[in-house]
Amino acid sequence: MSSSSSFYVPSNQQRTLRACMVCSLVQLHSKFMREGCPNCDHVLGLKGNNDAIQECTSQVFEGLITVRDPVTSWVARWQRLDSYVPGTYAVKVTGSLPDETIASLEDSGVKYIPRDGSIAEEET
Repeated sequence: MSSSSSFYVPSNQQRTLRACMVCSLVQLHSKFMREGCPNCDHVLGLKGNNDAIQECTSQVFEGLITVRDPVTSWVARWQRLDSYVPGTYAVKVTGSLPDETIASLEDSGVKYIPRDGSIAEEET
């Protein structure tokens, strides 16, 4: 019996965990392959596309945050996750998206902010 909100990963599968470089959602490579990214697949097209998964997700990430209610969570707001689905997210994701992927995100109206801490959020 498995719940979509549970995040138990057997130790022999932890090396296949990946984080989306756009939204920082963490899940198994096989789940990205089977279902894509619930936040970004409309733009990234990860479902069934191993090349896209390799380019747009990373095995190198720091910290995990489990968000049950992104709308009311201050941590979700702080991490810019408040418009995403409940799930487990990385605090920092290392890696860089291909330029054409960044262009396609912007064409779709998605403002891409790297999740690796290299660009601080602009103050208003």
